[in-house]
Amino acid sequence: MPLRETLTRVDADLAAGRIPVARQRLRGLISSFPDDLTLRRRLAEVYRLYGDAAEAGRWMYLEEDRSADETAAFEARYGSPGWRMTAIAWQGPEAKAATVFAEEQLVAVRTACAEELGHPVDWDDPASYRDGLEREYEAPSKPWTVGGVPAGVGCLVAALGFLAIWVNGLVALFD
Repeated sequence: MPLRETLTRVDADLAAGRIPVARQRLRGLISSFPDDLTLRRRLAEVYRLYGDAAEAGRWMYLEEDRSADETAAFEARYGSPGWRMTAIAWQGPEAKAATVFAEEQLVAVRTACAEELGHPVDWDDPASYRDGLEREYEAPSKPWTVGGVPAGVGCLVAALGFLAIWVNGLVALFD
C-alpha cells in the first residue's frame, strides 16, 4: 500500500478512535521507511495518547525539539546503547538522516555501543550490536526468602493435591 494511502488510513483510524490500529500502521511504515522522521514523529504522538513517555521518547529521539522527560524515560527503559540501537530501528548509514541533529544522535548511539561492546557495530547488521544484550540484562537469581519457601511449598502441596484428586477420579471411573 502506498505511503500516502496508509497515512490517510492512519488519520481515519485516529479520528475513529482506533488508536492501536493507527499505531500498528505507523510501526509498519517506519519499518519500510526508517529514515522518515515525520513518521517517527507521528508515532510518538500516538504513544503520547497512551501516556507512554518512554515510547514517545523512543520515536522522537532523533528530533531536536524532543521532550527532555520523554528522552530520559526512553534512555531509562533502554538502558544500554545496544538496546537503544535496537529500539531506534534505524537502517542504513547515518548520512541518510534528514537532519544534522538526527545524524549526530545516530552516530553517538552507534559509537557508544561500539565502545561498550569493544568492537565495531553497524546499523545494517543487528547481530553486531545484539550479541551482548541477553547476557547483559539477565535477571540475577535471588536467594530464597522467608516468605518464598512457604509459598513454594504451598504451591507444591496444591499441585500434589490436585494430582491426587485427578488420579482418584480416574481410578473411580474404571471401577
